Amino acid sequence: MAAPWKGAWFRFGFGWEAWQGPEATLEPQPLREEEEGAVLRVRPGWSLVALTAAEGSVELRGFGGGASLQLPGDCVAALPGEGHVVLARKAALEAWAVRGAGKGRRLELDPQWRRPLAPTEALGLARQERQGGGLPLVPGGFVVPRPPFFHSLPASLRARHLVLGHEHVLLLDEAGTLFSWGSGRHGQLGHGDLESRLEPQVVEALQGVALKEVAAGGWHSAAVSEAGDLYLWGWNESGQLGLPSKAAAVSQGAARDTDSTGDAQPRGPPGADFISIQAFPALLDLPQEAEALKAGCGSRHTAVVTRTGELYTWGWGQYGQLGHGDTASSDQPRRVDRFMEWGLSVLDVTCGPWATFVRVRRPEEDQGLSGAEAEH
Repeated sequence: MAAPWKGAWFRFGFGWEAWQGPEATLEPQPLREEEEGAVLRVRPGWSLVALTAAEGSVELRGFGGGASLQLPGDCVAALPGEGHVVLARKAALEAWAVRGAGKGRRLELDPQWRRPLAPTEALGLARQERQGGGLPLVPGGFVVPRPPFFHSLPASLRARHLVLGHEHVLLLDEAGTLFSWGSGRHGQLGHGDLESRLEPQVVEALQGVALKEVAAGGWHSAAVSEAGDLYLWGWNESGQLGLPSKAAAVSQGAARDTDSTGDAQPRGPPGADFISIQAFPALLDLPQEAEALKAGCGSRHTAVVTRTGELYTWGWGQYGQLGHGDTASSDQPRRVDRFMEWGLSVLDVTCGPWATFVRVRRPEEDQGLSGAEAEH
């Protein structure tokens, strides 16, 4: 592999080619060739990924290649879903339906929803996009790539960061307090129960903890503190919380017992209990006392970047989204060795439902990065 340039993004896991042939991309693949320019932001959906280039252009691609979808020239950010994509343009926020499949996908001729933006609001969104913020946060609330596209937020809630799960929302305010709402049926809200919330509610278990980053997956959540601690809660079906999982034990080829019905049953260590749901945020220790810097959550997997530039992943691995060169799941954090073998340091991570996207650099470039570049 040719040495990547500063800020290069790679992906592994489910790709567009999975619909026509191979089921997974087990080897990390670059999102763009060097001559196409560096990528600043990555926002993955189920089968589409939005790329914001360092020079400000926005591209919408299918996983694994294929032609890019044509976007308006004044687009400054994009948030893709499966059937729709929300665009931030210089004069408005818009939601467009996505039609067709594979290489034939396209945007409809006209947007289904539009919300005008004042010039200062549009400039603010463009600036936030360059600084690592922006969509889904917008003036007055937040957007989602499915109807209804806009949701207002209370004026008293001054959001610093907002992330979308499949059925829930996490918001980190300017004081570092975490709020959650939406579906709670898998404990993903962190309130200690399985109840849903219609309005933002403080996650009391993390009050007093200075939080730096949050991530929302399909039905689980993660938070990283300023001290480098990692907290996880929600559904643990595939071990995505780093807790013992029956599905992960089966995937890893754990020893099996056969019950009286003749069905094979996974067998963990003697006395081990499999954990399905963790409804309160719980501290997870990374191997070798590593300190967390950033976290990403997929549908049922988790990825964390450490302060020393290493990447750890765990959870569901059927499409190779854990980056370990196989399709096994894991209920324990495992370091992704491929980037270390290539002599690369990991800067950032974000997850699609069944894929992982990683930003890397060569360690010798550290001194050439500004603080803002290193952070984003």
